[in-house]
Amino acid sequence: MVVVFLLLGIVFLLIGGDLLVKSSAALAAKFSVSPFLIGITVVSFGTSAPELLVSLNAALQGSTGIAMGNVIGSNIANIALVLGLTILIRPINVDSKRYLFSWLIMLVASFMFYGFSIDGIIDTIDGLFFISGLILFISLSIRYRHSSINEEEIEESINTRLIPLYFVLGAAGLYFGSEFIVANSVIIAKYFGISEFVIGITIVALGTSLPELVTSVIAILKGQTSISIGNLIGSNIFNVFAVLGITSLVRPLGADTSLLSSDLPTMLGITLLLGLFLFISRKLRRIEGVLLISIYLIYIVFSIS
Repeated sequence: MVVVFLLLGIVFLLIGGDLLVKSSAALAAKFSVSPFLIGITVVSFGTSAPELLVSLNAALQGSTGIAMGNVIGSNIANIALVLGLTILIRPINVDSKRYLFSWLIMLVASFMFYGFSIDGIIDTIDGLFFISGLILFISLSIRYRHSSINEEEIEESINTRLIPLYFVLGAAGLYFGSEFIVANSVIIAKYFGISEFVIGITIVALGTSLPELVTSVIAILKGQTSISIGNLIGSNIFNVFAVLGITSLVRPLGADTSLLSSDLPTMLGITLLLGLFLFISRKLRRIEGVLLISIYLIYIVFSIS
């Protein structure tokens, strides 16, 4: 039965990702807005729901370290693993102007995360700053990116009344699919004697990034590169501003000093590396994909050892 549920989780992920991309593309066409705007707001909100639920649940149970680690691990995986795999499938030509604003916000959010962690705790005041950042980000995104941008042809055609249904079903499929895969992968891993620490830093961390992975890959296969990249950048912004912001309002989050010496610098480094790719090389090629995946694997090995 474990294998059956594992396969069922994969099916849920694929169907959920397809529905989410279709509804998002249709939404962009409906309101004549940039698919990238939809990617960094609506899609990233949907794919980041697992991180929010996992972190809130962990905080309520007193496991605030899991909440912190979940955000850091997910943000690293989103860029190093998910984007790496995505551009291995299909290299992307980059219009740097399109990504400058959102990348800068992601960089600011990452530095805020680091700065607020220096005193060893992210408290309610810090959380309010994060949530204010989220509101400001969404407001500015809508204000300055409201017009339609001919980024790629949108071929999806969905009855307007069905767009919300497609989006909800897609997000639900991604959530339950990732839940099935994580839960049953843990069972299989324990059966083979793999430690809980290794399971947590690999399967669980990757599990909360599966929605981003599936959505980005499906989007890139459909030619929706703006939704794909926008989803990843928006998800990282949402993870810091919304997930940490909301979770720290529920319970202050303890920041272990080890985060400041390894994990957070890794997250910042990958964010800066993405900026290098976007604004200097202006093309996300397979060699960049290999480099990003290599960094992720080195980070995992270093974390486990």
